[in-house]
Amino acid sequence: MASVERGMSAPPEVVFNTATDPDRASAWLPEPLRADGTLAEHVSEEELSARWRAAGDWTAELRVDPADAGGARTRLDLTGGDDADRLADEALASLAREVADNLQAG
Repeated sequence: MASVERGMSAPPEVVFNTATDPDRASAWLPEPLRADGTLAEHVSEEELSARWRAAGDWTAELRVDPADAGGARTRLDLTGGDDADRLADEALASLAREVADNLQAG
């Protein structure tokens, strides 16, 4: 299992809503979990956590927590393959871009 954390300069709710938006999920989820209109298997808006599962052993669990200065601390746990560390890091970088695009859009 790979665990990656990243700070983001956006409120936790914005990060979480961007991550769980089916129209944006396919832009940041790792390839094994990606599909158009990807819906999370489990979403907890209260805890700002979500889980995705794909065929085979691939799972992704995301948790978003408040950070200093109104930002967010995002943690992604990814399981399923030998390159999970690289994919998890790339996924959070992609999510950060999606969050930035979401903030600029409105």
